[in-house]
Amino acid sequence: MLPAADWREREAAHAARVRRYADPYLARRSAGRKHPVEDFLFTYYTQKPGQLLRWHPGDGVVLSGAEAGPRSTWKYYRALDDGELAVCGLPPGSAAVTVDRTAFVAARRDALVFAQVILAGTAARPAQFGCFGLHEWAMVYRQDKFELRHEYLKLRLGGSGTDQVVEDNRIRCSHFDAFRFYTPDALPLNELSPSRENQRTMEQPGCLHANMDLYKWAYKLSPVLPSELVMDCFELSWRVRAMDMQASPYDLADWGYPPIRIETAEGKATYVEQQRAFSAEAQVLRGRLLTALAPLFEALGPDPSRGQP
Repeated sequence: MLPAADWREREAAHAARVRRYADPYLARRSAGRKHPVEDFLFTYYTQKPGQLLRWHPGDGVVLSGAEAGPRSTWKYYRALDDGELAVCGLPPGSAAVTVDRTAFVAARRDALVFAQVILAGTAARPAQFGCFGLHEWAMVYRQDKFELRHEYLKLRLGGSGTDQVVEDNRIRCSHFDAFRFYTPDALPLNELSPSRENQRTMEQPGCLHANMDLYKWAYKLSPVLPSELVMDCFELSWRVRAMDMQASPYDLADWGYPPIRIETAEGKATYVEQQRAFSAEAQVLRGRLLTALAPLFEALGPDPSRGQP
C-alpha cells in the first residue's frame, strides 16, 4: 500500500521523465515540423503522449488518500471494499484504489496470451547479430522505380549506391514489422520469410525491432505494469531507434546523428558491438516484464493456444 505522499512523488517523477521526450515532440507537431528519429515512438506506436504521461503503480498495489479516489473511475481500476480496507489497516469508507486484475484479464486475455508467447519465446532463443540493419536499406531499394519518396530525407550514398549495398550483402531480417515495409524488389532478397503467422517463432533477441517492441508490449498491458517499467522500455526503444537510423541509408548528420557506415567492415563491427549491448539490456527488461506479468499469466488459467498445460 502506498500513502498519497509516496505515490504522488512517483507520479510527479514519472511526469517529468515523460515530458523530457513528449514536450519537444508536441512542440514540433504544433509547429508543423518533423524529426526522423525522435518522433518515431509517438507516431509509429499507438501510445499517445497523454496516455504515456498517466502514471500507474502496476498490479497488486493499493493507492490510498483522497487524491486516489478519482482513479476508481479509470479504466481497469476499482475502489477497495471495506473488507479490503480493513486488511490494509484503513477505516471503512477510506479512499483507496487498486488495479482491477480480474477485469483486465477478462478484457485483455488475447493480448496477455500473445505477449507471453512473444516475450518468453524471444527470451529463450539465441540472439542473431548478422543483419547489420539492412532492413532500412531494403525499404528504399530501387525506390525510384516504385515512385517512393521519403520526404525530407536524403540517401547518404544516393539511389544507385544504396541499391548496390543491398545487392552486395545478405539480407536476413527476422522481424515482420520491418520486412513488411520492403520495396517489392527487395522482398525476394530476404533470406527469411517473416510473417504475422510465424512471428511468434521467428522473433529473436538480437533484433533491434524486437527489442524496440518491448515498449509496445509494455504500454499495451498498462495499467497492470508499473509506469517506471514502461518508461524503461520506452527509453531503451528511444536509444535503439537512434542507432537503427544511424545505420540506415539516410544522411542524418545534420540532425545530430552521425552515420554508422555498415557498408564498411568497420561500420559492421560498430553495428554488431552496439547491437549486442542492446540485446543484453533488452533481455534484462524482457525478464522484468515476464516477472511482473507472471500473476496475470497465472490468472489466465489453462489455454491450449499457448501450447502449455
